[in-house]
Amino acid sequence: MPNAKLKHYLHLHFLVVIAGFTAILGELITIGALELVWYRMAMAGILMFIYIKVVRINIKITSKTFWQFSAAGIIIALHWITFFEAINQANVSIALAMFSSGAFFASFIEPIFFKRRILGYEIIFGIIVILGVVLITSSEMGYINGIILGLFSALFSTLFAVINGLFIEKHSATVISFYEFVSGVLFLTVFILLTGKSFNAEFFTLSTSDWIYLFILASICTAYAFIGSVEVMRYISPFTVILSYNLEPVYGIAIALMLFPETEKMSPQFYLGAILVLGTVLFDAVFKNYQRRRRKTNSINT
Repeated sequence: MPNAKLKHYLHLHFLVVIAGFTAILGELITIGALELVWYRMAMAGILMFIYIKVVRINIKITSKTFWQFSAAGIIIALHWITFFEAINQANVSIALAMFSSGAFFASFIEPIFFKRRILGYEIIFGIIVILGVVLITSSEMGYINGIILGLFSALFSTLFAVINGLFIEKHSATVISFYEFVSGVLFLTVFILLTGKSFNAEFFTLSTSDWIYLFILASICTAYAFIGSVEVMRYISPFTVILSYNLEPVYGIAIALMLFPETEKMSPQFYLGAILVLGTVLFDAVFKNYQRRRRKTNSINT
């Protein structure tokens, strides 16, 4: 039914807006990026465990699989740390613009993991993305630390997504995510202790607003958003879902401009670079879908 289809499309874009709002919460939460990610993964892991128990999902895995999930959990922890620290070192707009460069990294990382050749048009798109990043960097040299952290965040995010693409062929998405959250918390706990910090009363003494923002981040922007994105794929094609999530930086930057106009207003050169990056990412997704459909049509005709 058309109305039912519209409902699922609206739900999808609501999830994308939630993803973009994650960066806003990173700006609002006052604790450091390391502590923020520890809380996010710990709280999301607990909520995910409750969900697993309610729907009675079997989470038994082999020790080999556990260590594989653990490696991915460490990568996603590093992605979130560099992402939120990029916001601290620069602002939301810089962090999200750099996050868009993940498609460029994917064009080189995917062929390695999935053992396919690098496509010529991916190299061209990659060059355009580099030009966009150069425009942003040259116009915002005062945010160079945030730009570098944002690029590392995009790299870790892409690596994590590609690895999960391999996991999802054999395992439930919920089980994968749960173990990644748990392993991420364990990794961060050890790291925090090795840096000389401790989980004392001060560590758990947060302002009321921080607790509220962290709960929203862990529940709505992490646990719910993940479950919702999996559920919506039952009704909407994976391509449409992926294409829509490429709009995350657009929504995030727009929200940031409305909420923090004094710190988020950037130079015209920044927006030109951001448009180059985002436009290339969207065009890449559309072009790949066109190529896939053409191959499918040719195989039917032959």
